[in-house]
Amino acid sequence: MGGGGSVVYAFRSQHCSRRTGWRGRHGRGVACQDPVAECARPAEYQTAGAAGADLFATLDSPAIDIAPHARAIILMGIALEMPFGTEAQIRPRSGLAAKRGVTVLNSTGTIDSDYRGEIEVILLNTSEVNFSVRSGERIAQIIFAPVLRTQFEQADELSVSGRRADGIGSTLQ
Repeated sequence: MGGGGSVVYAFRSQHCSRRTGWRGRHGRGVACQDPVAECARPAEYQTAGAAGADLFATLDSPAIDIAPHARAIILMGIALEMPFGTEAQIRPRSGLAAKRGVTVLNSTGTIDSDYRGEIEVILLNTSEVNFSVRSGERIAQIIFAPVLRTQFEQADELSVSGRRADGIGSTLQ
């Protein structure tokens, strides 16, 4: 991470050999047991200036079809260990959204620094046609950001900010 600590990952795919606990650190590979499914892949930055690293689907079958206006949970086959005070944000891939109408449902999804389970991404097909997710396909992005934790204090009144408090759409014009 530019200026931050490193993020450690482990393979969690049932298709990879030696799938007990932490499988690897910093890109050590694994061998597939199932010739149909691809092994899990670590997140990858596609360019030197990319803010988000692509996440890859790890499926039990060659593909999963998502019907129009339906959603599906797609497994990534990896788990993360991030420095305390860091979050991972799961975001849609813009090309997938623009060209196919597929987005991440709870965008932006947050992964807390103390979560060690497999990364799962909820995809939503907003189009009028089936969308087929293939194993090994880039389906989302992951971005790492610092977290600011705060203390909550109750007050009888809040200071005036010069902005209306009328809810959504209340920005002064």
